[in-house]
Amino acid sequence: MAVMDRVRTGTQHQPEAGPGGGRAAQGSAGLGLLLALVATVVWSGSFVATRGMADSVPPVQAVFWRWIIAALAVAPFAARQAWRQRALIRRHLGFIALASLFGVALYNTLVHQAGLTTSASNMGMIMAASPVVMALYARLGGERLGVRRTLGLLLAAFGVLLLVGDGSLGFDFGAGDLWMLAAALSFATYSALLKRKPAELGGPAFLITTFVLGALMLTPAYAVSLTVQGGFELTAGTGGMLLYVGVMSSAVAFFAWNKAVSLIGPARAGVVYYLQPVCVAGLGLLLLGERTGPAELLCMALILGGVSLGARR
Repeated sequence: MAVMDRVRTGTQHQPEAGPGGGRAAQGSAGLGLLLALVATVVWSGSFVATRGMADSVPPVQAVFWRWIIAALAVAPFAARQAWRQRALIRRHLGFIALASLFGVALYNTLVHQAGLTTSASNMGMIMAASPVVMALYARLGGERLGVRRTLGLLLAAFGVLLLVGDGSLGFDFGAGDLWMLAAALSFATYSALLKRKPAELGGPAFLITTFVLGALMLTPAYAVSLTVQGGFELTAGTGGMLLYVGVMSSAVAFFAWNKAVSLIGPARAGVVYYLQPVCVAGLGLLLLGERTGPAELLCMALILGGVSLGARR
């Protein structure tokens, strides 16, 4: 696993001058967009897995074991670096704990809670609202979004609203949808925090520390859940889904997303995240046989158009 590029605190990466620097900046931007897409596709699958576990694994227990598995998955690549940087981790423990709270403990618990009462498709669609909050955070931080990116965000947001509203702008959220809105806000906050990551703190060390801290934060709630709800039966199905959300959706996707944000910033990476409902709908068709009608196709075209427009500088 490669080490994440260093990010200057509170600043946006600027391309180097000259033809060589321009080509390097283009390559970094392309890699960043690709990694954001990888994370988005993998996370889309996690909504299907989360929904699949809703009736058999209590949310807090699913999230707790997700991060235990994720920490074990990255340990061979990250543990040595984390040990070397232990003094640095202690120095920035407050920031890392905040990132762990929003990106690991809180966000994923809200997602699994939402999975109890809403569909995987709705979860993916509503999460696509998080880039709007990312862009607002970026604007408050002094980043200029530009006309093209702003139009892309608005076009994609309009497509998401139509998709969630079943073809109209008048829609009513259920309890699960509200949990997902809270999850979207939490994820956007985590993505904004990534721009404040200390430049000298290595990516793998940051990842494994947030995974471990997130699991520790969930331990009291996990103990309560065991006492009140009891444990769950580990079957081939639940084990496979836990491995997916633990290894792919946590270790792989979080590394790809963090790397993408370090290369292109949270606002631009967030535009790619608008592809989430399209990916979830595709997976729903392939795995669940869910059909997509003309209205949904129109909304997805708006989202794709917004992504294409907003991903450019």
